[in-house]
Amino acid sequence: MSRSRRARLARLNIIQNAQDAVLIGIGVLLAALGLKAFLLPNGFLDGGVTGISLLANRLSGWSISVLIVVINTPFILLAYRQLSKTFTVKTIVAIVGLAAALALIKVPVITQDKLLIAIFGGFFLGAGIGMSIRGGAVLDGTEVLALYINRKTVLSIGEVIMYFNVLIFGVAAVLINVETALYAMLTYLSASKTVDFVIQGFEEYIALTVISPKSELIRKTLTLKLKKGVTVFKGKSGFGKRGEVDDDIDIVYTVVTRLEVHKIIDEIEKIDEKAFIVQTNINDTRGGMIKRRAAPH
Repeated sequence: MSRSRRARLARLNIIQNAQDAVLIGIGVLLAALGLKAFLLPNGFLDGGVTGISLLANRLSGWSISVLIVVINTPFILLAYRQLSKTFTVKTIVAIVGLAAALALIKVPVITQDKLLIAIFGGFFLGAGIGMSIRGGAVLDGTEVLALYINRKTVLSIGEVIMYFNVLIFGVAAVLINVETALYAMLTYLSASKTVDFVIQGFEEYIALTVISPKSELIRKTLTLKLKKGVTVFKGKSGFGKRGEVDDDIDIVYTVVTRLEVHKIIDEIEKIDEKAFIVQTNINDTRGGMIKRRAAPH
């Protein structure tokens, strides 16, 4: 590798690390705001490791800053074994930063309305977790545990997180009361939806598969008029309204953002109103003509 290339990669690495540090810092502040201004003063709970910390704080009165670090420690060790060293270091910085923010930053209580506490407490906490994930770290070790169990069992990551949180909410219902557990579920839903939004953003990607006898004209419209990248698959008709068919056919495949879907479909239907169009949600893309969404790394 040439010296200039090494220097360029080093600069890019410094820029990326700086961006990650900013994202993690913002995430820590947002999560601290959700906890200090909404959840903690009102005795509300959440899911995950944060929920366990809040539950232990409410039952024992121990410092939430200490609990967040102590309870996350086993998950940090698991991350070191299962994931990368860089991820582990960033996660340690994020969790310790959150603990410090909770101990040092003074935030006034914004509301005592239970519904607002659950929704906006979850929103700010979820926004903080999402920003930290975009920076390559986690503020809650639940995802690390879910990934580990997923690799060892047939359970999906989503199922592990769901069962983990059902256990937390069940314990809260028994040790405190059912109302607290129900509000904890609402807080968790608000937080989890916010995490998804922060990570995925507005531009969720949609894959369009178009089957039409006018595929060549559709391809030209997508590429020349709409400036979209396409892939053409060679296919064969099987069975349709005319019964069994055995004709070769070109299948047009493209990936667009959700905001562009209706415009693209309108253009396709102007060419062939009977075109068969399949829409598929996809999580992320790499390469090609689409700008890749920022993702945890």
